[in-house]
This record gives sequence, C-alpha cells and structure tokens, in this order.
Amino acid sequence: MLAARRLTAIAVAAAITVFAVAPATAPAADAAPAIQFSYVQYNSPGSDRGGNTSLNGEYITIKNRSTVAKSLKGWTVRDVANHVYRFGSFTLKPGASVTLYTGKGTNTASKRYWGQSWYIWNNDGDTAILKNASGTRIDTCSWGSSGSAKRC
Repeated sequence: MLAARRLTAIAVAAAITVFAVAPATAPAADAAPAIQFSYVQYNSPGSDRGGNTSLNGEYITIKNRSTVAKSLKGWTVRDVANHVYRFGSFTLKPGASVTLYTGKGTNTASKRYWGQSWYIWNNDGDTAILKNASGTRIDTCSWGSSGSAKRC
C-alpha cells in the first residue's frame, strides 16, 4: 500500500513538473475575415474631370472568402475623410465579389454604386475601411502615392 502511494505521488509530481515547464501554446493568429477587400482602383484612368464614366473608373472590390452567404446589410465602406457608403439589404454569396463604384449606376448582385458626383479615393494615398453593421472594423486597405490600383 505504501509503495502504491509513493508511485502515485511520484506520478503526480512528474505530471505537475511536465505541465509547469512545458511551453505555452502560442495563441492562434487572428483568422482572416470572411469578408475582405480584394482590390481597389483608386486612380481612375484618364483625366479626373468628374464625368460618370471616369467616376466609375474608381472602385473597390469586396470578396466573400467563406463558404456561406453573408448579409452586408448595414455594413459600411469609408475613407479617412469619412465618405461613407452603407449597404442596404444585400447578401454576398460564398466565394462571390461585389464591386463598389464611386459614380452612379444600377445596382446588381455584383455591382453597387455609391452615387457620388466627385471622386472618393485619394490618388496620393488613402485607406479604405470596411465595418460591419455594429461598427466593428473588419478590414482595411491602404495605399500610397504611387500607382493607380492595389490588390488588398
């Protein structure tokens, strides 16, 4: 009986020692959000004269990288100057993308229009910010003064 107690005590002490000196597992990195910016054309081709074709040459694309449809109702896209686009009733299918154009047009399942009469994205650097309906920042995409487009 005494030997059994000693063996149990040794086993418990060994287990405590192993757990006390074992390295802690690093926390998993934050998973990429299911809904993300994928591309921005921040400098529309040609001269910035404000015509609707030129305005719609400026756009940002959002992709659903998950395997389930996601409602974007109430979600917002904004820049650092706080120009805000708010999604109405809209569902993004799994694996699908939606492109948000600056100018005017007819909304579809893959195209949304901000309805602006001047450019949103600054050619010399800006940040696009995606927030969910409760205002939590989901994704950002930033660029500097070179180029005209960026994969996010």
